[in-house]
Amino acid sequence: MGLSTTHLIIFLVIIVVIFGTKKLRNIGSDLGGAVKGFKDGMKDGTDKAADGAAAASGATQQVGQAATAAAKETIDVEAKTKS
Repeated sequence: MGLSTTHLIIFLVIIVVIFGTKKLRNIGSDLGGAVKGFKDGMKDGTDKAADGAAAASGATQQVGQAATAAAKETIDVEAKTKS
């Protein structure tokens, strides 16, 4: 009870008669553009996520280095006065 080649050809002819070739061409190009946009969006999303993770890692390292440098330069006033 599957679809044979004859059934598919009849189905396609009916679709072409109902919609017309110009409308089908427009639908095909719109669908192709949507798929391309989706793929580009997915690729950009993964690139942005990787860039964001790298930027966050770099910012964390800079903050850690600044805190270490500040700790080395900090003077304990109470320890100086007790001596």
